[in-house]
Amino acid sequence: MKTIDLHVHSLVSDGSFTPHDLAVHAREQGLSAFALTDHDVIAGTEEAAAAAAEAGVEFINGMELTADFKGHKIHVICLGFAPNHAAFQTVYKKVRAIKEGRIEDIIEFVRRKGVDISWEKVEKFAYQGLMDRYAIMRYLVSLHMYDRAQPLWDHYLDPAAVELGLNFSITAEEALPLIHQAGGVTSLAHFHKNIGLGNLDNRQQQEQAIVELHRLGLDGMERFYPNYTAEDEEFAAEMIRKYDLMSTGGTDFHGTNRPQIELGSGINGNISVPYEFFRGIKERLGK
Repeated sequence: MKTIDLHVHSLVSDGSFTPHDLAVHAREQGLSAFALTDHDVIAGTEEAAAAAAEAGVEFINGMELTADFKGHKIHVICLGFAPNHAAFQTVYKKVRAIKEGRIEDIIEFVRRKGVDISWEKVEKFAYQGLMDRYAIMRYLVSLHMYDRAQPLWDHYLDPAAVELGLNFSITAEEALPLIHQAGGVTSLAHFHKNIGLGNLDNRQQQEQAIVELHRLGLDGMERFYPNYTAEDEEFAAEMIRKYDLMSTGGTDFHGTNRPQIELGSGINGNISVPYEFFRGIKERLGK
């Protein structure tokens, strides 16, 4: 069976692979197609697309958008949008302003926590000159404080955002229609996590939130994800069927920054996203 991965990160955000090397790795893993969905940034798209073409792997541009929705923070996989479209640029300028805002203050917060850090040291980890929160994360990763990246967010970057009043995002109400205007489609990522709908009390509340997001312009949700429980998978399948949502899925691959996850196959081969999902997305995009 031809398989794909529609949730993949490079070192442009918080992964460890370059966009080029992701395409090579996708071919090595036997994938037919993948999407680069870095967090709130598209700077790696051209490199990944060129490498995918060279590797003989189909590619679709993407971005994992952080959005606020009724007191919750959610991640939305955006696919196939036109990067230069005015509507997408409206979204992108806002999310980049957030990710690049008050970097000196975040660095100072981390320094006060006892870490040897400075603007000059972080600057060496700024991809294409982008001084953002991910540059700080990459510098912290280089210090080998933990065996994965998530504790760096839990102990330093997220608390800094809270203390500095930076723990906000573009709203789903604003972003979803603009992604549509830019010719893209959207899918709810890892609904079961707290960055998602995981902190709602029950499935009924999760379903209501999905219905409301769908009304705002959400096209789909992740049918497969590495640490879904059997119940999570069943619920996702039911929501997709009941509301005619687009099916997506992916590993949320981060390379060595999340070492238990492999591109295309998840945790010890526990997921396999069928190529028909990719075909369905292209049909929705009219491509």
